[in-house]
Amino acid sequence: MRRIPFNAKLAVAIAILAMVGLGPVCAFSADQSSESPVELVRRTVQKETATSNGGAKAMFTDRKGTPQGSQTKLIVETREGMAGMLVAINNKPLSPAQRQAEEARLEGLANNPEGLKKKQRSEKEDAEHVARIMKALPDAFLYERDGSAVGNQEIGRPGDQLVRLKFRPNPKYDPPSHTEQVLTVMEGYILIDADQHRIAKIDGTLTKEVGFGWGILGHLDRGGHFLVEQAEAIPGDWEITHMSLAFTGKELLFKNINIKLDEVFSNFGQAPSNLTFAQGVDLLKKQQAELAENQQRP
Repeated sequence: MRRIPFNAKLAVAIAILAMVGLGPVCAFSADQSSESPVELVRRTVQKETATSNGGAKAMFTDRKGTPQGSQTKLIVETREGMAGMLVAINNKPLSPAQRQAEEARLEGLANNPEGLKKKQRSEKEDAEHVARIMKALPDAFLYERDGSAVGNQEIGRPGDQLVRLKFRPNPKYDPPSHTEQVLTVMEGYILIDADQHRIAKIDGTLTKEVGFGWGILGHLDRGGHFLVEQAEAIPGDWEITHMSLAFTGKELLFKNINIKLDEVFSNFGQAPSNLTFAQGVDLLKKQQAELAENQQRP
């Protein structure tokens, strides 16, 4: 994931909360959907924040679109962090010179222990922000049932019943830090696979302006919106499939914040569970070479 400035961290932390889809998938009986909305959310959060899923790793394609254009990357999860290789800009494959430069960049990082440690610290910091938000969900909102949906390839698990819950701020919730402050002005809905206790979709909108850094560092405007969709992309492994962000605001009272992002994750496959970053780079290079060869065929 790209590095983001502090002014956007709260917004993005909310948006990526479904990415922590970790933990072995366990079967729950269908009558669990009859539990109260808040208990359903609480059990789901416990499942989402469980430790590890047996070391399973995934490879996938990440297409990120912004008002300035799009970038497509091949991504592989390794034991030393995520490795990503750029393969297309605005849906146009990289030139041979661009491919060579991208491979050199990744090889340089793979041979830079300090750079890898910095990357790992960054990913850990992002994960900690997400975990704080996740753990706050049962107490930060009031929930009520709002129908149901059926899972598919992009949302949940095909054929599974998804419970739809509307949420709004809980007036009794007292955020323990500025990280959770954004939850006090957010409403929307969440889809939960009640059998698996996994989040399939969450859609939220800021109903009021919210400050960060106690308002000193800036604010996010009312109407800011995020959407995250998650699915069982590989048997037993839930992954984010779609993320959309749209936020405006101010940083330090004079610098505009304008975050508009639509990101789609697809083509999931299993990766070796104990890959080093360098081995992940080699795997990406091989996959990129195969992709380039296929694109050159008539």
